[in-house]
Amino acid sequence: MTSDTIISIFLGVGLAASVGFRVFLPLFALSLAAYFEVWQLNEDWQWIGSLTAVIVLGVATVVEIFAYFIPWVDNLLDSFAVPLAGIAGTAVMVSTVADLDPVVTWSLAIIAGGGTASAIKGAGATSRLASTAATGGLANPVVSTVETGTALLVTTASIFAPIVAAILVIIILFIIFRIYRKLRPRINR
Repeated sequence: MTSDTIISIFLGVGLAASVGFRVFLPLFALSLAAYFEVWQLNEDWQWIGSLTAVIVLGVATVVEIFAYFIPWVDNLLDSFAVPLAGIAGTAVMVSTVADLDPVVTWSLAIIAGGGTASAIKGAGATSRLASTAATGGLANPVVSTVETGTALLVTTASIFAPIVAAILVIIILFIIFRIYRKLRPRINR
């Protein structure tokens, strides 16, 4: 495995994690990076770097970000975004991973890409439901701001410093795991 392959895996994992916070923002950033030739995509995924893809994903990103600032609409979006995040996380991994056998690429994409995106999106949806229940949706814009900021941070790190992004993903997953363990009902009590 070459260093380019390892870096491409870090890029994919970082973008997949970002997809867990905002589905379209990392796809838009990847589209921009491909369009401006910052990153090369796999042959079958070159279309993501087209001007049409940049525009469509840019509009989708703006709509998604603003829609998450509308209480109750954000919860509705989560019901669609949880399964969509798994698909998009898989797609970004497949489009970025370089020089691996297709079976390995797809396995890695489904497990690391789709799994990471789904875990983060599921945790985010749960936190938004808790926020809605506790505050009637008034605190949801704060949750949305944190999610969008985190997506932007991890996406930027993924494109310009993939190793840093991989470390951020590990930290994020560790925090989610800790919160889950605290909130999970204790069976043996």
